[in-house]
Amino acid sequence: MNPEWYAVVGRIQQGYQIASGKATDSPYPEGSIKMQLPYFQALGLDLTDCFLGTLNVSIHPYSFELLQPTYTFPQVQWNPDSPAEDFSFSPCRISYHNQTYSGWIYYPHPETKPAHFQDSSTIEIIAPFIPSITYGATISLGINLREVKLNS
Repeated sequence: MNPEWYAVVGRIQQGYQIASGKATDSPYPEGSIKMQLPYFQALGLDLTDCFLGTLNVSIHPYSFELLQPTYTFPQVQWNPDSPAEDFSFSPCRISYHNQTYSGWIYYPHPETKPAHFQDSSTIEIIAPFIPSITYGATISLGINLREVKLNS
């Protein structure tokens, strides 16, 4: 089925920096994304062209929920010291400075995630490196309404 793209304005905000491993107190010095990538790839999702971190995009005043994401991986045991987690992914498009980048909405299911929760108006994105993007930058985020629901 063809995507039904819808663009929402988003603002880049600082996250916990656990995904990238840049937090000074990160339990994963190389970042959680780098640790998770081989598991996602083995399950059929190749993210090797993506930056090893997430973009945290606030879509406030909207919130979102995943309806039928392209990928859902239950019980991924990516860290031997933590319980397995469920992850879902939906394709997205990030438009910034007249360039459009393809990426993925990255959704660690909160009911299986041990810590570092996001509010429902923050979408985590995995995408290729985007030059010069900074905290506070405004982007256009294309989401597939067949997979993601926006709530006002």
